[in-house]
Amino acid sequence: MIDLHTHTTSSDGRCSPAELVSRASAAGVDVLSVTDHDTTAGATASAAECSKAGVEFIPGIEITAVIDGVDVHVLGYFIDPQADALARFLAQQRERRVERVRQMVVRLAALGIVLDADAILRPSQSGQGKAAGRPWIARALVDGGYVATTSEAFDRYLKNGAPAFVPRVGPAPAEVFEQIHRANGIASLAHPGLLKRDDLIPDFVAVGLDAIEAFHSKHSPDDTRRYLAHARQHRLAVSGGSDYHGDPSHDAGGPGSTALPPELFQELKGRCATRRATASGLSTSS
Repeated sequence: MIDLHTHTTSSDGRCSPAELVSRASAAGVDVLSVTDHDTTAGATASAAECSKAGVEFIPGIEITAVIDGVDVHVLGYFIDPQADALARFLAQQRERRVERVRQMVVRLAALGIVLDADAILRPSQSGQGKAAGRPWIARALVDGGYVATTSEAFDRYLKNGAPAFVPRVGPAPAEVFEQIHRANGIASLAHPGLLKRDDLIPDFVAVGLDAIEAFHSKHSPDDTRRYLAHARQHRLAVSGGSDYHGDPSHDAGGPGSTALPPELFQELKGRCATRRATASGLSTSS
């Protein structure tokens, strides 16, 4: 079973790397990618836990780009988690995340909801490269008794159009694709069925998109068929996974509940090998 979309406590997941790998292994996952938002802080521990459990680990990332005021989530696979250029880029991304959380806490205060921004952000200030995000605010709203669930927190206060929402500032998709490529990875468009901007796919392909996430826990069967068709049309590889966070308000199932078929995983690996060989040839040509 192949799950290429999961999260740990290094971003907005509720499971440590050890907990995530334990749950994935118990569910029958034998290939796992940890794709935390804008950080690779959990990669080393996740790789070590996978090695102990006999699970193949694929270094991954989920980076948020912005186009026309819309968040575009991009998955990176087979990356070098220690790549210097990527580390600098992700540090900037995490700084933007911290500022956005602070702005949202200010907006909540104007609504009479007082939260401690420093307490919410403390994990991101630990020097461990953890990435802050709206789920951290949502959990603080639950802990403060303002809402019953994190889903309610998003619906009432944090989603686009809600009173405490702050639009994201971030790089264009083309820049994110380039950063992933520079780290020796390939770029896949995350959960396009949630993005609902299929019109953008050809433009993304033109500037470096390598793959598309057809299999996702919140995709309907029609969504999956549609994005498999997009993959064929645009000669894209295909990725897939559960998007597991360990949060009952978010998850449709456990790790491995949505999986990538093995033959498509081999194609994804082949796409990465081809890109690396092409890049190597370009770098050594005169």
